[in-house]
Amino acid sequence: ISFMGDGATNRGTFHEGIDLAAIWSLPVVLVIENNMYAEATPITDTCKLANVSDRAVSYGISGKTVDGNDVLAVYEIVAEAVAKARKGEGPTLIECKTYRWLGHFEGDAMTYRTKAEFEDWKKRDPIPRFRKKLAEMGVLSEEAATKIDQEIKDEIDRAVKFAEESPLPAPELTLEDVYV
Repeated sequence: ISFMGDGATNRGTFHEGIDLAAIWSLPVVLVIENNMYAEATPITDTCKLANVSDRAVSYGISGKTVDGNDVLAVYEIVAEAVAKARKGEGPTLIECKTYRWLGHFEGDAMTYRTKAEFEDWKKRDPIPRFRKKLAEMGVLSEEAATKIDQEIKDEIDRAVKFAEESPLPAPELTLEDVYV
């Protein structure tokens, strides 16, 4: 499985790679996280297609689009693609439509999107949606969900405390294993 953002689908290396995967019928699942913006550029400014996954047809492979904020829908479509790849039936291109809550970089003012757009997508937040679905399925009680939330908060608090109490690394080690 290879993951990339929607911006990567406009690069030559993406097209060369997917073409080769198609020609050789490689067991590859290509997952596009389409968060609607390549940095600050709307996907609608760089791709005429309503679904980026429609590009798959030009390579003779399967392309699927899914609500990237629906945990179970993503699981099902990826499971199908993985099974297909394992049977030797070649690659699948999956587009998961979602949204980026924060800017592309620290300090991004996000002037390229509207508050209304942000609020609309916020209603589709996958975490509360999945939590609600699990409750409806009788898999997760509110008490269990609250307990999980607290355990996660406690784990984060412990990690922050550990980091704050840890000594700074030696200057000569700070760039170890950094190549770019």
